[in-house]
Amino acid sequence: MKPGKQQVFSINNDEQFNNVALQVFQYQATNCAVYRNFIKGLNIDPETVTTIRQIPFLPIEFFKSHTIVSSADEVKITFTSSGTTGVTTSSHHITDVSWYEESFREAFQLFYGDIRDYTVLALLPSYLERQGSSLIYMAADLIKQSNNPDSGFYLYNHDELAAQLTKQQQAKKPTLLIGVTFALLDFVEQYQINFPELVVMETGGMKGRRKEMIREEVHDALCKGFGVDAIHSEYGMTELLSQAYSKGSGIFNCPPWMRVITRDTNDPMSLVTNGKAGGINVIDLANINSCSFIATQDLGKVYADDGFEVLGRFDNADIRGCNLLIA
Repeated sequence: MKPGKQQVFSINNDEQFNNVALQVFQYQATNCAVYRNFIKGLNIDPETVTTIRQIPFLPIEFFKSHTIVSSADEVKITFTSSGTTGVTTSSHHITDVSWYEESFREAFQLFYGDIRDYTVLALLPSYLERQGSSLIYMAADLIKQSNNPDSGFYLYNHDELAAQLTKQQQAKKPTLLIGVTFALLDFVEQYQINFPELVVMETGGMKGRRKEMIREEVHDALCKGFGVDAIHSEYGMTELLSQAYSKGSGIFNCPPWMRVITRDTNDPMSLVTNGKAGGINVIDLANINSCSFIATQDLGKVYADDGFEVLGRFDNADIRGCNLLIA
C-alpha cells in the first residue's frame, strides 16, 4: 500500500522511518518498472527484504537514461540537471509536485523556522538561465511564501544585491541569501558586506565558471566577504525531492523522512559502518512517485547521530551542478 503525505511527513523516530521506508520499497518494487527490473537483475525477491539495510539502491545514472516513475498519473513537471556541453543530464519526472513543495517547506521550517520571518534573496544566475531547475522552483516558492516585497531573485545585478543587503543590515531584518557558489564568490570579490546576522546558504557548484576549490577555502572567502561566522550549505540534487542542511560545520542533517547510508566503494551491495568513508546512498521518502532509494556518485561519512559529511565524488563521475565541492 502506498503511504500518504501525512504518514511520510509525520515521521519522528527510527521505527516509523523504517516501517514507512519498507512500505515505500514494496510499493516501488511493484510499481516502478525500472526499479523492479533492476531488483530482478540482482536476483533479489522483494518479499525477502525486511530491513532497510537489505534494500537495493538504484544507481543515480538511471535518471539519465530511463524514465523513473512509480505512479500511473500524468507527469506534471520534469526537473532536469545542469550539465556542461556534451554531458547527458538527468531528468526527474514529477507526477505530483505537492510532494516536493511539502518536503522543502517542512524541512525549511524544521531547520530555520517560519519562512515569513525572512527576506529571501536568491543569487542563482546559472539556474535562472535554463529551464527545469528544481532549485529555482524551490527558491521561487520560498520567496513567495516569505510574503515580503524585498524578497527576490538576482541575476548579475550585484549592485542591486549589495544595496539590498546593506538595507537589510541597517534595518536588522532576518535575511537568507541562497546562492550558487561561483556567484557568491564573484559577489564578494566586488563587495564587502558586514552583516553578521545574515544566513548565507551556498548550494555548491562552480559549473565551469571558476577553478574548483576545497570547501574550507570557499567558506573562508565567503565568511570574510559577508562578515559572517559560518556559511550554511544545502545538499540536494535533481533526483531527490528532499534536502539536507549544514549550518556551517560541514556536517549535514536530514529531515526525518530522509536518511543517508554509506556503501562499500568496491561492493555497492555492501554497506559500511558509521564513521567510515563510502559511497553515499540516500533514502528520500518524498520520492514516493519515482524511486526513494538512490545510490549517488558522492563519497561521504555518516556519524552516530545520523549527520553526514560529503568528502568528494567518485573519480569517473560527471561534475554535477548542484553538488558540494570536494572537501
